[in-house]
Amino acid sequence: MIKLRREDYETILAHARKEAPVEACGLIAGHIDGTDKIVEKVYILTNTDHAEEHFTLDPREQLAAVKDMRANGLEQLGNWHSHPVSPSRPSDEDKRLAYDSTASYMILSLMDDTPVLNSFHVENNEATKEELVIE
Repeated sequence: MIKLRREDYETILAHARKEAPVEACGLIAGHIDGTDKIVEKVYILTNTDHAEEHFTLDPREQLAAVKDMRANGLEQLGNWHSHPVSPSRPSDEDKRLAYDSTASYMILSLMDDTPVLNSFHVENNEATKEELVIE
């Protein structure tokens, strides 16, 4: 299970709406408690591709986020990105680029009036939906 605070969800949602139709992206950090991932901080990063169907995290911002995680005793739990006009599921490209099988990959779909956020475990090009709780 992955747990996300409501205010962090709202931060992701606001940034994704602001960036649309370009994909928004960032990192998630926190700690692991047994089999649960507890998100304690969401990082908003720049999509250097400025593209509507894929993203690349800004490397300088990514490094700064990782340094911040270390300084605050947080573990990188994964990343998040938006799908402005497609469902909340990993695209073929998302699965191909999912290099870390321990990471959670959150995808926020804005294609309908009601946004949908899901989290996935991706390994060997296969995506499995994770239980996501927004508290």
